[in-house]
Order: sequence, then C-alpha cells, then structure tokens
Amino acid sequence: MSCRDPFGLPLTTSPEAAAVWSRGLLDLLRLREGGAEQVSQALALDPTFALAHSTLALLGHEMCLPVDLPARLRDAQLHARRATDRERAHVHAVVRHVAGDPAPLVAHLVEHPRDALLLSTAVPTIAFAGVTEVPEQAWAIVEAAAPAYDGHWWSDGLLAFMRQEQGRFDEAMELSCRSLAAEPSAGHSAHARAHAHYETGDHHAGLHWMDGWVTGDGARTVSLSHFSWHAALHELSLGDTDAVRRRHRDQLGTDRALGCRALVDTGSLLFRWALTAEGEDVPGLAGVLATTGRETLARPATPFLALHAAVVLLATDDVPGLRTLARYAESHVHPVHREVVAPVVHALIVLARGLPGLAADCLGAVADRTWRLGGSDAQREVLEEIRIAALLRAGRLDEARMMLDRRLDRRESPRDRTWRGRCARPARPAGPGGPARASVSGAAGPPAGA
Repeated sequence: MSCRDPFGLPLTTSPEAAAVWSRGLLDLLRLREGGAEQVSQALALDPTFALAHSTLALLGHEMCLPVDLPARLRDAQLHARRATDRERAHVHAVVRHVAGDPAPLVAHLVEHPRDALLLSTAVPTIAFAGVTEVPEQAWAIVEAAAPAYDGHWWSDGLLAFMRQEQGRFDEAMELSCRSLAAEPSAGHSAHARAHAHYETGDHHAGLHWMDGWVTGDGARTVSLSHFSWHAALHELSLGDTDAVRRRHRDQLGTDRALGCRALVDTGSLLFRWALTAEGEDVPGLAGVLATTGRETLARPATPFLALHAAVVLLATDDVPGLRTLARYAESHVHPVHREVVAPVVHALIVLARGLPGLAADCLGAVADRTWRLGGSDAQREVLEEIRIAALLRAGRLDEARMMLDRRLDRRESPRDRTWRGRCARPARPAGPGGPARASVSGAAGPPAGA
C-alpha cells in the first residue's frame, strides 16, 4: 500500500518519512510548535522526499524560518520527477508561488482540494499571507474545498475565519466552537473566534476566553504571540494600558516571538500602544529590530510584511529605511507592492518629515486599496490609526472625529471614545518631525496632540 497523508493523498517516500511528515503537517495545520522540525526530520529520513523539500521552502518564504530557499526549491523539483502527478503539481505550485505567481497554486486546488497545506497557503491566515488579492477569491477557494473535508475540524476552522471576514460572526463563532470541541488546540479555529470577539466589541468575554486558551489548550501554539496580540488588543480597546504592559512583559517580548511574528505582533502592538491617549513609557523597539533583521525590513517577502516593516521604520524614525523600502516596493514585480505598499510608505515618509496633513491625505487616497495588503482588518487598522493621529496633529479635528465615529459604529471601544473626546481640544501644532516620531518610547505623545 502506498504511503498517504492524513487526508488520503499519496506520498512518494518511505513509510517512516511519510508518518513523520504527516504528523508535521497536522501540527502545521493546528499551528502547533514542532511542525517544521518534523518536516525536517522527514527529510533526514528520506532526502529524496520532494514534498518535504518544498514544505520547508514554503515555510521559509512565508514564516521567515531559516531555510536555504534556493536549495530546497531545487531539490524539490529534482526529486518530484519520480513522484506522482499530484506531488509534481504541488511542488510546481510552491515554486511559482515563491516566485510571485499564484495561478498554479489556485489551479492545483481545483483538482486537489484535499491538499491541505496548499489550501492553507492559498488564503490569508495566521500562518500564511495568501495568494489572492480579492477577499472574495479566497472565500470562494475555501467554499469550493469545504465539501472535500466533510466537516473536518481543520476545514471548519478555516471556514470560520472566512465567515468572520464576511461579517457573519454568529456562524464564525459556531464553526470555531465546533472545531475546537473536536480539536481543542486547533489554532485557526481559535484565531477565528478571537476575531469574532474583537470585531463585535466583545472585549471582556474575548479576553477571558483567550487568556484561558493561550495558557491551556493553545499553550503549544507556534504563533502564540499572535494570540497574545489579540488579547492585548482587547486590553488596548478597553483602555487598560497597565494590562497591555503586563501582556508585553510576560507574553509578547521578542524572546517569545519567532521570526516575522516579532515584527507583525510585537512591533505593531507597541506602535498602536504609543498612539493611544494613555500611551506613556511604552517599551522600545530595539528587540523587534534585532529579531526581524535588516533584510526583512528592507526587502520584505510579502506586501503584508512590508506594511509592518513600514510601521516599525516609522516608529523608529528611520527615514532612510523607509526610503529604501519605498524603492524596493516601486520596482517590485508584484503589483500590490507597487500600487499599495509604495504609496503607503511614501505617506509615512511625508509624516516623518513633519507634514501630518499631507500624510493624512496620502493615506486617505490609498485607503480603499489597503485590503490588498493581506492580513486581517484588525491588523490593517494600524494605517487607520496613523491617519487619525496625523489628522489630529494637523488640527483637522472634524475629520478625525468622523473617522473615530465610524470605528465606534463598527464596535465598542473605550479607547476610541477617549480618543474621540480629545478631538474637541485644540490641537498642538505639528512641529518638525510631527507625530511620526512615535519612537514607541512615549516621545510622540497621544495622537490627539493633547
């Protein structure tokens, strides 16, 4: 009998390597630690295992794991020659995806919807950036694949995440809870539930549940910092900055965040905390910069990472770094880099030069395109908050108030209510450097310019 993965697909390798790789796949789908290590172990058991090579390449590309990317891609293609048609198509899809061409991966899933690793890769999740620019395309991929999984806990979790993106929060909660009942450590399901709590302003209940999950069933989650970020976002929304400080100290320090998660989770939290009206004595970003590395800040692999690189560069007042990132985005083969990342970075450069009104206008001009950056609404909100801060520093209080009113219409937030209250106060004129000097040390002061 041929070796098969947990979803019944044949694997061209030894039984021992197949078993280890399959355990690694399930841990990757759970978002549990040890998945990448098990894939590496499978490769050690069978150096000719094409899917093990391509999986490591994919993880290196998407999650900033230390992988010899060209070597893994080369060996995957070499050994795929002796594999099944499905495995050859899988490897080809990974190679093209890393090169910036998502079409083969999307086409592959039409023929092989039970190729769970590539399905996870195709849609924006906590683990992967996704290959589609239009949310409806990602939703359609998940919807089309769902019948092939027949209510599997992982598929339910992925579908739950799509439902919360669609604003169908009751369905998202039902699916995520059903998945977690079957597999309590299911990371995607927990992630969907976290978003459902946040997007409905259910901060107290969401925080209580998340605190229990990250210290219980989710304690072995490889992306634990992101769930801690979700908890901190509830605390920030509630205006409880003392709790945010404890959360950062105990769960979000860069010694706990792996690879790009330090940039995406810890870096963005510190910046948003510094923009908060009560944002005082915010820890610095030196650890985030050291963990992320200069190459990721200058040449981020995805538009989503580029957004967070730009935010951290702004927060540290690194105008040369922002200009380097802008040049990279302008010349990138991917249109989202050119059409969205580049104008966002230029807006932040303008902000760093002390022109908050112009920066707010530049961010407003690209606001209807920022969804193309990937990630979630909750993550991309950082650009909305930068724009509000810029409007306040420019003295354009009515516009800032309207933006905050729209936020409060979406969900309740004591933080935003406090922020809105400051709109009635006279704005402090923006001096040289303006609000961009949010070095996340408290130097920037509250975004309302109070």
